[in-house]
Amino acid sequence: MISKIDVLLGLQWGDEGKGKIVDVLTPDYDIIARFQGGPNAGHTLEFDGIKHILHIIPSGIFHKEKKNLIGNGVLVEPVIFKKEIESLLSKGVDAKLNLLISNKAHLILPTHRLIDAANETFKGSAKIGSTLKGIGPAYTDKVARLAMRIGDIMSADCLQMYNKLKESHIRYINSLGFTLNSFQIDGFSLEEYERLWFEALNTLKQFSIIDSEYYINDALNSGKRVLAEGAQGSMLDIDFGSYPFVTSSNTVTAGVCTGLGVAPARIGNVYGICKAYCTRVGSGPFPTELFDKDGEVLREKGREYGSTTGRPRRCGWIDLPALRYACMLNGVTHLVIMKIDVLNDFDEIKVCDRYEINGQDTERVPYDIVTSQIHPVYSSYRGWKQDISGICHYEQLPQAMKQYIDSLESKLGIKIAVISTSPDRKDTIYKDII
Repeated sequence: MISKIDVLLGLQWGDEGKGKIVDVLTPDYDIIARFQGGPNAGHTLEFDGIKHILHIIPSGIFHKEKKNLIGNGVLVEPVIFKKEIESLLSKGVDAKLNLLISNKAHLILPTHRLIDAANETFKGSAKIGSTLKGIGPAYTDKVARLAMRIGDIMSADCLQMYNKLKESHIRYINSLGFTLNSFQIDGFSLEEYERLWFEALNTLKQFSIIDSEYYINDALNSGKRVLAEGAQGSMLDIDFGSYPFVTSSNTVTAGVCTGLGVAPARIGNVYGICKAYCTRVGSGPFPTELFDKDGEVLREKGREYGSTTGRPRRCGWIDLPALRYACMLNGVTHLVIMKIDVLNDFDEIKVCDRYEINGQDTERVPYDIVTSQIHPVYSSYRGWKQDISGICHYEQLPQAMKQYIDSLESKLGIKIAVISTSPDRKDTIYKDII
């Protein structure tokens, strides 16, 4: 029986809690495959009292009987990859047993990270809030057909390719008025970091490097169940997000086709992940952002600090126009709502139903979201003022919370299938069949 590939991705500005839900769903799948992004991702899993943060490696890695694939659409930074592998080993997980890497995945060079820092510094107050992991410059080289791929590390010309690309990067950095000594990479000089980078290539070579597009399609043809794991969020998509304050890849369902090499007709269920409120890291528009005590409470209760950068996240109420937009773009079949427990202590909870722009109401995300004066129009809900830890069934949730959830379902027109009541994998309520 031929299978379809299911998709799990974020519907907001990232940090929705995708890692936990991938981990929760992994027992139902044979293969977990990352399809875009790179070490700018920070997928957090919590179980057995321990927190685990993954950046490049798929979130099914802790299930040793399941295969995990880094797809061709992913960027791999060797030093960060090596650190992840070592961290997993310290927890008793040998990723060499169940991790595969596409030979067409692209590499992030040390000088990509220097370019990232130079670009942000050059832009000054107009900077986009990059994670400084080299994502944008690496994708730029990919599109410009200059980049190095994982398969190239096996080539006798690897060093020659590296030096040629490095020289072009140096010329670019100099053109911005900077030198190689203007910036460091995680506290290291370029020369020091290059040594680490080439050492880390030896770690990469120990893994199964494969023709991933054939692997995935053969798996689907043989009836294997595959879950595609996205990074970042739909509102950061390079085409449909709040441009230019976006990431450099397609974070929506369409990115699965190019990031793994599967046909559109092979897409199955699409699990859209959102928080019960909104957050954003870095610069860019955020219509429902709160600058008051409520925003501070959301940040502290939700532990809203970037898992990749450690930066405090901007916080606000849930934004339904943006959420509807993301559901439309992705063809969401199942909604998963995260961190609803963060709202436990609020007397009043607000939901942005629509925007007011230049005196006109709209439920659509405008093209000029960056420059428009957007005023969110809210509806209010009574808080439940109750600790929900330990609740395992939807029927046991406070009535006020169920009213909030039912209202979201009605306004979005999509059933909420899963409700997360804490970061731990065990605190997950299945409201609808998935």
